Amino acid sequence: MRTAEDAGAPRRVVITGCGALSSVGSGVAEFAAALRAGKVGTGEITVFDTTGFPSSRGHQVHGFTAARLQRIRPEHTGRATQFAATAARMALDDAGLDEDWLRERRGTVVLGTTDGEVGELDLLTESAIAIGLGAFTGTALGRTATGALALGVVRELALTDVESSTVATACAAGNYAIGAGFDAVRAGRSEWALVGGADALNRKTFAGFARLGLIAPDECRPFDAERVGLLTGEGAGLLLLESEESALARGAHIYAEVLGYGLNCDAAHPTAPEENSVARCIRLALENASVKPEEVDLISAHGTGTPTNDTTEVAAIRQVYGERTPPTVGIKGMIGHTMGAASALGAIASALAIRYGFIPPTANHRSTDPACDVDVVPNESLTADVRIAQNNGLAFGGNNAVALFGRHEGSRSASPRGEYLR
Repeated sequence: MRTAEDAGAPRRVVITGCGALSSVGSGVAEFAAALRAGKVGTGEITVFDTTGFPSSRGHQVHGFTAARLQRIRPEHTGRATQFAATAARMALDDAGLDEDWLRERRGTVVLGTTDGEVGELDLLTESAIAIGLGAFTGTALGRTATGALALGVVRELALTDVESSTVATACAAGNYAIGAGFDAVRAGRSEWALVGGADALNRKTFAGFARLGLIAPDECRPFDAERVGLLTGEGAGLLLLESEESALARGAHIYAEVLGYGLNCDAAHPTAPEENSVARCIRLALENASVKPEEVDLISAHGTGTPTNDTTEVAAIRQVYGERTPPTVGIKGMIGHTMGAASALGAIASALAIRYGFIPPTANHRSTDPACDVDVVPNESLTADVRIAQNNGLAFGGNNAVALFGRHEGSRSASPRGEYLR
């Protein structure tokens, strides 16, 4: 693990702010408390009509309002963009920064997503069926824009000297975004980066997974012998990255250091992960982070709760770690599969585990599948000394992304913002 920086070496990059929206809680303190408690956010989906589907359950962000938003107007933006912009404000507030601080420095905004604003396109199609071509107004079409998520964050914070992009590498997109922001700050191209992912529940994705027979009838059970599938979810995870020098100079609280990441794409199958490719991606991340396998204390797995994904992912992890595999948990049992937000929320969970000394559980667990023979930390969180955490993101089309996070010495704290975590 890197412990020192030579003169002229790349900058060290740290996480100083987190914004989370999920079915188990909104805001970093609420999200952390939910993870620690093993809270499960499954409920009835109400954002679209589930009539005719085999299940109506999922992980919706119930009670969401756009109250935090100051510039972008909800009537002109879709739900996923509102999630992204709200989480960005949460991350900025959590970092103890204001918009002026960002505007005075060159920055990067990268948002990952699976669906973008497909939910808005669903609604537009319904309207067109009901009222005809008159549904296709400029405002309605504007809510479906492909690059809306990153643009929504930029507009909400009135940013100017900034690089922005929306990355659509499906369920690994959050880690892709983190890697892009990490590179920008590490190389000195940017002084800060707002990165992560967001997605909203929509009929198209729900129908796709239902057609594949991958929607669980009750709960998502990662690595469980009785698992039958996932539950779709929604939310956003945004992280504020800055250089260690900047964070220390302003006395920022530091959640964790971004140590490195790995990306690859095998294109072997449209939906099924490929074991050797996932193992290569893990090795790329470890090499990029200068971390040895025996130094990793926690793996936040992709862990979808589908039969193929879980066994393949564990086999790939075993390739790299052998019999010394660290605790491997799947937080999708708590928050559902939040698509483009999944690995971003997993990254936040990893940073919280490092900062506050705990391992979140794999919820809804009954018995571990023998083919997934790892410590999944069933149902109850553990107090643990987590120094380095690995966060996996595995997407359709063979897009794999793995990120490594490490403890920043002197940043350890008992609980977020002084709040006790039960």
